Amino acid sequence: MTDPIRELAGVLGPQGCLTGSRVTETRIWDASGAPWQPPLALLRPASVAEVSAALAICHRHGLPVVPQGGLTGLAGGAMPRAEGVALSLSRFAGVEEIDADAGVMVVRAGTVLATAQKAAGDAGFLLPIDLGARGSCQIGGIVSTNAGGVRVIRQGTTRDNVLGLEAVLADGKVLSHLMRVMKDNTGYDLRNLIIGSEGTLAVVTRAVLRLRPLPPASETALCALADYAAVLRLLAMARGRVVLSAFEAMWRDHFIMSGGLGMFSGPPSFAVLIEVEGPGLETLLETAFEAGLIADALVARSGADARRFWDVRESERATRSLKGLHNLDVSLPVARMDEFATACARAVRRLDPGAECYFFGHIGDSNLHAMIDLPNHGNAGDRLDRIAYDLVQAMGGSISAEHGIGTLKRSWLNHSRSADEIAAMRAIKSALDPKGILNAGKVI
Repeated sequence: MTDPIRELAGVLGPQGCLTGSRVTETRIWDASGAPWQPPLALLRPASVAEVSAALAICHRHGLPVVPQGGLTGLAGGAMPRAEGVALSLSRFAGVEEIDADAGVMVVRAGTVLATAQKAAGDAGFLLPIDLGARGSCQIGGIVSTNAGGVRVIRQGTTRDNVLGLEAVLADGKVLSHLMRVMKDNTGYDLRNLIIGSEGTLAVVTRAVLRLRPLPPASETALCALADYAAVLRLLAMARGRVVLSAFEAMWRDHFIMSGGLGMFSGPPSFAVLIEVEGPGLETLLETAFEAGLIADALVARSGADARRFWDVRESERATRSLKGLHNLDVSLPVARMDEFATACARAVRRLDPGAECYFFGHIGDSNLHAMIDLPNHGNAGDRLDRIAYDLVQAMGGSISAEHGIGTLKRSWLNHSRSADEIAAMRAIKSALDPKGILNAGKVI
């Protein structure tokens, strides 16, 4: 039988098929901390034709393939396997076109988000997708996980900003539907089926992304609030008075850990970062002060001020190491987020009295994150997951808001999806990838 790795090397060349020690010369693991093993090879195709040819070879030999983007995910979805190959689109990168009339851009899967954002900005447009990992995450990975980020409250998720898509199936067939129109009512929506499928159905190669006009200059403030009820009332007030582009909340411990100490006279129970498009923020804050919702507020007078506020929200200057922390990414009804945080922290501290819990999130779009330290039970991740996901299920939420299922949440999928839904997912997987070579063991 022909050696599949030798076949792949013949098609992709020495720069497109790395083996042996060359595999580990570059990073091949994602940010989840999930277990991984070096793959048989790291494939780095430089064209759609090479992606197609590589997958056809893998399909013929039944060789497992793990598609990889910028490796910023937290669910283990891009972790390689010893008996298969990893496939990176980093060599197939770049903005191919900006269509000003249609208000779209055509982008290759390996393009780093910040690069695409800059290209859109240079052309006088806003690329609405924005993540904290913008400097390293790639378009293909963003599309494959339906990433959310900090602008969802205004711009929607990635799914809401993809008009057309090109992807390669497990057997090498290319599905190219690079539509540039908003209305396309032509049968099954394969685009939305592939978006969010985490590389289990196809490998994304190109996307047509919506662009928006550059918004008015933004205004940013960091507010101190006494309780979660005030946070909800401020959110409702802001929605009725300004154009919100971000509404980010931090619970007290997260605010302190992320470098917020000293920004107010004392650390507040809640800190809320508000960003609005255009004017109206100061009027909103005045009204909120009069209503007793805000105890204090800092208004950004420069881009540097705004960046300082965002640095706290994104833990850019954290007062402790964030390595080894357990990460939670869930969705909950907005009204129950603090109830969840309180109950989760209480249960976690029964598990480990020394536990530290740092809650924060995109409150305006129902997404709550947590970073949890279990200093005396570092290997108790399964028990922590049970605590968190049982609460999420009881409160009518989702076990994954924006990082997908991967391997780390696979055994908990039934907390958010019924047995019949999971069976339907398996049927779709079997139809598009009958040999099960694409990201095997992930999601379902």
